[in-house]
Amino acid sequence: MRRALIAITGLAAGTTALVVLKGGPGAGQATAGDVPAASAPVAPGGSPAPDAPPPTASGVTPSAAPSTSAKPSAKPSADRTPATRTSTRTRTAPAAPRTTTKAPKPTTRTVTGPTVTYRYGSLRVQITLSGSRIVDATGLDMPVGGQEGQRADDVQARYSGSSGEVVAKQSANLNTVSGATYTSTAYKQSLQSALDRA
Repeated sequence: MRRALIAITGLAAGTTALVVLKGGPGAGQATAGDVPAASAPVAPGGSPAPDAPPPTASGVTPSAAPSTSAKPSAKPSADRTPATRTSTRTRTAPAAPRTTTKAPKPTTRTVTGPTVTYRYGSLRVQITLSGSRIVDATGLDMPVGGQEGQRADDVQARYSGSSGEVVAKQSANLNTVSGATYTSTAYKQSLQSALDRA
């Protein structure tokens, strides 16, 4: 702080001397001895600064140059506007309303194959589909009782129902039931016709 005050005082004195030297007659021929004593740097007490060098021919002392090592003031200047604060919170768009409609369930339909006559009687097959998937199958009008009925029961147990081979394989490509070849073949023929209609 003291150095800054000395530098400012010296600058003022040097400027005054320069004006006096330039303004008078023969100012261009002034020498170092012509500089008035008043232009020497003065300390705040009225005495010359102890470490100030003698003035040069131009009337400006080397210490009169502004100091670049002065630290900037810690206080912000009054004409500065405070920095605006930016919000770190991001705004989110409102959530889209939920739709309450559910996807339509696949339609369930029943298709019946034609009646197939074979060596021990006749039968037809009915399938239930959900969309394009077979979910159930059953043999209709199958023989009842006797050996023919026993064979029909074996075929029905193997192929029909929601856990039968028709639902498992989703086709008419079924394994033949042992001992009921004719009944198995008739069942597969009616089933294939039902699948073709579906």
